[in-house]
Amino acid sequence: MSLYSNIGKKYKSVSRYNQILKVLVKYGFEDLVQYLEEKKRFMYLQRLIPRASRINATKYTKWEKMRLVCEELGPTFIKFGQILSNRPDLVPLKLTFELEKLLDNVPPMPEGLAKQVVETELKDTVENLFAWFNPTPFASASMAQVHKVTLHNGKRVALKIQRPGIKGIIIEDIKVMYSIAEVLEKRIPSIKSFDPMGLVRNFEDAILKELDFINESINVQRFYNNIIKDESANQFARAPKVYREFTTVKILALEFMSGTRIDNLSELKDKNFDSNVIARRLAKSYFKQIFNYGFFHADPHPGNLLVLPNGHICYLDFGMMGSILPRDIEVFGKLFLAITRKDVNKIIKALQQLSNYTNIENIRALEFDINEFVEKFYVRSVHKNEMSTILIELKDIIIAHGLKVPTHFFLFARSLVTIEGVVHKLDPDLDQYTIVRPFLLRAVAKSFNPIRFGEKALNSVYELGNYMEDFPRDLKNVIRKINRGEVKVDLTHKGIDPMVHTIQRVSKQIVSAFIIAALIIGAAMFIISGIRPLWGGISILGIVSLAITLIIAYGLIKDIRKGDHDEWWYQNK
Repeated sequence: MSLYSNIGKKYKSVSRYNQILKVLVKYGFEDLVQYLEEKKRFMYLQRLIPRASRINATKYTKWEKMRLVCEELGPTFIKFGQILSNRPDLVPLKLTFELEKLLDNVPPMPEGLAKQVVETELKDTVENLFAWFNPTPFASASMAQVHKVTLHNGKRVALKIQRPGIKGIIIEDIKVMYSIAEVLEKRIPSIKSFDPMGLVRNFEDAILKELDFINESINVQRFYNNIIKDESANQFARAPKVYREFTTVKILALEFMSGTRIDNLSELKDKNFDSNVIARRLAKSYFKQIFNYGFFHADPHPGNLLVLPNGHICYLDFGMMGSILPRDIEVFGKLFLAITRKDVNKIIKALQQLSNYTNIENIRALEFDINEFVEKFYVRSVHKNEMSTILIELKDIIIAHGLKVPTHFFLFARSLVTIEGVVHKLDPDLDQYTIVRPFLLRAVAKSFNPIRFGEKALNSVYELGNYMEDFPRDLKNVIRKINRGEVKVDLTHKGIDPMVHTIQRVSKQIVSAFIIAALIIGAAMFIISGIRPLWGGISILGIVSLAITLIIAYGLIKDIRKGDHDEWWYQNK
């Protein structure tokens, strides 16, 4: 049975499915259509496409054809392409670059319809809500359009209005995408590794979030708060303010920001802006988002970046954002510093940490690939390479060796490609590595902070306490199961002396660990409280306590190593 029949039974969008097939045939994807449909249907569809259209399509590369297919099929597929462009781990790099070019410009909806959406969502007339409402949008896309309005207090606002019915269209398209993905998984075994169904599920989650303007307003507010809280002297970023009283699921009200598009070099020059200074400010503000805040703008193309009259960089459109865990920020820092130092072992360790210690089948092969990567990297000189280049070149190694790094790794890489391109256009001679290096060093330094040591030790003690609290109950349950005959215990007295030795050794180490943890916490408390006397603003007692703790810890490590040797001796005597 063809997919056409299944679609006809399940959904109303038969005509939409036919349209998808026609567009695929038009751009030369006959093989794909043949997997989806029986031969008779395929021949019929083929005849529906003018021969001239099919000939015209041959002048494009296969990557360009994929982009054109998405553009022709409309908002759902445009968004799918844009999201897929953030996954260089799943699609070829050339395709990601092509999908970044997707155009989403459509005619605006009728004036009356835009007003109707606003009045329905805000439950009042436009005249009562605003002092002035511009009926002509200054930006229009397939999912929404943006109008200028003036509040009764004189504030100018950018009002983003969602197109009515767009959610229903997207949901129907997703249903068809699920059906296509299901058939492809069954009929093309090689495609299963790409998890088409999983891709559609991830897309569904992302697009439904983007359709909820409340979610976007939270992103804007979070970004805005990060900037406001940052009191450093080199804070050159801005974000619009959210007007919550005019924001709903389908309406987003933001402060109207007036400035110059960042890639308009001639206008920047006319306004006496130094493009080199703007480039530095952009780079610093973006690296702050990644390494200081752990929350970054994931679509920083020139259309989303304005230079304000005071020279600050204003970010726009917060539908696509990236988040990084504090732990991963530290690992990123260690990774890049290890690359600059040609330290293959530390590079591998950082990648393992990012992948949550995924099992590596062939560690020597990974070492070889990383070594080759480092040597090639150094031939070109580290200072002439951008971070994005490093991440993208690492991508193939990561995938080849089955390292399951978080998705934000690739979102991070893709975003850096974009931001570094903008920076390079502003100042081709800027060494971006010199700007990012202090951020990397600070990220790594955080992991050696005595206070962090104390916090980790305290958490470990807390977790151990919870475990000891649950242990008696778990032990009782085990004993009950043994008594009921649910568990068979077979004890063989063989080599019990080494086991006793090991238990004694482990007990001593646990006690020592508790003592060390207590000392670390005590030292941290001295430092935090600023107990006098002080040296360089740091408590001397805290420093001395920490030094003593490190000496004891060193002794414990030596004891552990000695214990391991003794255990080996017991086992082999």
